[in-house]
Amino acid sequence: MNFLIWIVVGGVLGWLASLVMRTDAQQGMLLNIVVGIIGALLGGWLLAPLFGTGTINQNDFSMSSLLVSFLGAVILLAVVNLFRRGHVR
Repeated sequence: MNFLIWIVVGGVLGWLASLVMRTDAQQGMLLNIVVGIIGALLGGWLLAPLFGTGTINQNDFSMSSLLVSFLGAVILLAVVNLFRRGHVR
């Protein structure tokens, strides 16, 4: 059951990050899920030690872990945009 929740929350976070970074028209549902999950990994690696919280990948679904996972997804999309277009939107 946790796996399904992880997929759904990762998809929602990836979708929200794609809206913030204006890449939603280029992404489908599967890519939103991938961005949310990999963004949570990135957020866990970079931001979780700063905020002292976990991420959705660690089965922590608190508001602080959702925020860290969301920020990780936004950072991931910013890096992808930087390499794809040469600048961040």
